[in-house]
Amino acid sequence: TKSMQGHSRQFWSFAVESGMAGDPKTFINPIPHISFVHGDEQVDFLSARHAGMAAHHFFSEMEFITDRETIARWVPLLVEGRDEVPIAATKMDGGTDVNFGAISRQLLHWLAQQEGCATATAHRVIDLEPALSGWNLTIRDMATGAIRQNHARFVFVGAGGGSLPLLQKSDIAESKGIGGFPIGGQWLVCDNPEIVARHQAKVYGQALAAAPTMAVPHLDARILDGRKTLLFGPFAAWTTKFLHKTGRWTDLPGSIKPDNLATLIKIGLGNLDLIKYLVQQGTQSIADRIEVLRIFYPKARTKDWKLVDAGIRVQAIKKTDGEAGIVHYGTEILTNSARTLSALLGASPGASVSVDIALGIIKNCFPDLVASPEGKARLKEMIPAWDVDIKQPDKATFFHQVHEESDRILQLR
Repeated sequence: TKSMQGHSRQFWSFAVESGMAGDPKTFINPIPHISFVHGDEQVDFLSARHAGMAAHHFFSEMEFITDRETIARWVPLLVEGRDEVPIAATKMDGGTDVNFGAISRQLLHWLAQQEGCATATAHRVIDLEPALSGWNLTIRDMATGAIRQNHARFVFVGAGGGSLPLLQKSDIAESKGIGGFPIGGQWLVCDNPEIVARHQAKVYGQALAAAPTMAVPHLDARILDGRKTLLFGPFAAWTTKFLHKTGRWTDLPGSIKPDNLATLIKIGLGNLDLIKYLVQQGTQSIADRIEVLRIFYPKARTKDWKLVDAGIRVQAIKKTDGEAGIVHYGTEILTNSARTLSALLGASPGASVSVDIALGIIKNCFPDLVASPEGKARLKEMIPAWDVDIKQPDKATFFHQVHEESDRILQLR
């Protein structure tokens, strides 16, 4: 993920310098990333984790500390009122807080001004059929209801929870057997300026019992449209909708097809603990959620927090090595054999991997473009490390060089 995040930072640096994006502080700000644990077992785990990670040049600046006073300076809310149990934390000062919506809007605004490029909001692709040289699309104007047709030589389906239904309508062979498992998300939000001012970090803990891997709790200081706030979560919830705002309760049943029925049945039977967990999460009261928050922030008060719906993740479900019913908590990219359609399924960390995902699709679907001297030069200009495996030990100096340059351009240091 660190190398993927590096691609994003390099591209955003290029976007700022080339005028594609504006003031970097409108979409990215520096903030420490901290892992916090309590209890002997968790402290031992974090110590071993730090020893393994700090040996790599990606994490050479990571600090590990068990001193209570130092941790209290880093994250006072997490220490005040806590019992005298062993605690530990690691800290990386090179972390960032990204407003993905803000950078996306800036890039779309720039694209709309380029010759031969147009953007259309409030339009939905409701059907797509293969054509001799690409795809015929049926599009609905959501404001007027008008229907129009369009032809595209290449289609990228990045519609969040709406990706699976479109992928199924495409009828490509690669979509067979794929299912979707929606999981709702909620966060506790605090806007009390006195509390917000005392927490200046993104802090991650350990996953609670029975929680899926994506539900590692964290208490984050965020800057959203210039306003500072605190978020704690995520809390999962059972749902059958694929989209938060425009989804329907029939989304999950409607996605069940003969080719994925066995996969979905096995998921239901083999993941009863997960389903029970989601139902329990969805029926929690605000008081129940505050009790979870107090594991992190012992003195949290109910009156300072509100519960906010944060959207829905549709986890990809597919066969792996012939075995049906595997839930994939990461990101899945499906591309047809003709390389005229790619679809993004599942959940991802969003901003940190978005550029890497796009780069992978370009390499796969437009190999001639990437192989050309012009393509290589353009990619090198936008993402200096696009063709370098910066994970390798002999690339440590290069990694630090490009990282420091992106820090300078994005005003992160």
